[in-house]
Amino acid sequence: MLFGVITTIFFLFNVLPGDPANIILGQRANKDAIAAIHRDLGTDKHIFIQYLNYLNDLSPISLHNKRKVDNLFYLNSQKYNYYSLLSFNKNWIIVLKYPYLRRSYISKRNVSEIINDTLPETAILAFVAITFASFFGILLGIISAIRKNSILDKLIFILATVFGMSAPSFLVGLLVAWLFGYILSYYTGLSASGSLYDLDVWKGEQLQLKNLILPALTLGIRPLSIIIQLTRSSLLEVLSQDYIRTAKAKGLSFKKIILKHALKNALNPVVTAISGWFAGLMAGAVFVEKIFSWKGIGYAVVEALNNNDLPVVMGATIIFACIFVIINIVVDILYGILDPRVRIK
Repeated sequence: MLFGVITTIFFLFNVLPGDPANIILGQRANKDAIAAIHRDLGTDKHIFIQYLNYLNDLSPISLHNKRKVDNLFYLNSQKYNYYSLLSFNKNWIIVLKYPYLRRSYISKRNVSEIINDTLPETAILAFVAITFASFFGILLGIISAIRKNSILDKLIFILATVFGMSAPSFLVGLLVAWLFGYILSYYTGLSASGSLYDLDVWKGEQLQLKNLILPALTLGIRPLSIIIQLTRSSLLEVLSQDYIRTAKAKGLSFKKIILKHALKNALNPVVTAISGWFAGLMAGAVFVEKIFSWKGIGYAVVEALNNNDLPVVMGATIIFACIFVIINIVVDILYGILDPRVRIK
């Protein structure tokens, strides 16, 4: 899957109009300078040679030329922190290294450094949002299933559908920022913009946890709606099973039946939704971070798109794909913990 994503990203972004040399040089662009930039980036080579070089840069184990500086696969110590594995002639060497995601056209920083600076803030925002959505989603889903077809059940369904499913996150973000960050800011003490750390002229960087509330609420509303509906439908299905009727016949309390027997078996589809949404929040916080000026990886991606800074966009997209793969693996492990029937003997 990662190989397919990397291949698609490379060829997609390399057919886009625009010359990276002009972006890097700006008004200083001339024929000789443009040619030098193309040689440095390797864009003067055939597209498939560029593709092989890109795979070589991303691979933890890669092949490089250690002598010829003008070679596209030259082992540049300024680009790679590496450990030598095998040298099989005077020129070529196999090394173990961190994946090289190239450099930003605008800031000249390594893309990996930009991601290291911004990804933790997005991870914190996504974690808080999915925790909020999971706790209240499962709770309201249980209440809705227990009170099936009651007024409370219908009210929860309407709220989840109207405010969660119908409105896109960027619209919800604008409404939340306008209502709580501007209109009611005097009462809530919340701001419509701000990141995890704010810079104080006298005290330096200050942790501002209150800035998490509005963007986390915005991000959590949609998965909250999905979790409510999945918990309700899955729990109702489990409550109709024979072993639940047996538990009732044995005289177990309704609370113990729900929490110890029914809920655990009803959580598999909910865990799938939570994991998928958590990965989606990591990748899909782009517009929300921009609305609330949250300095995460989504904010960096928007800025990179505005400036045609393609290495940053490509690197961030690859990181998003890695997050999806890792979370899916973790979910497969959780399935075995929640439901012994799916364990591999």
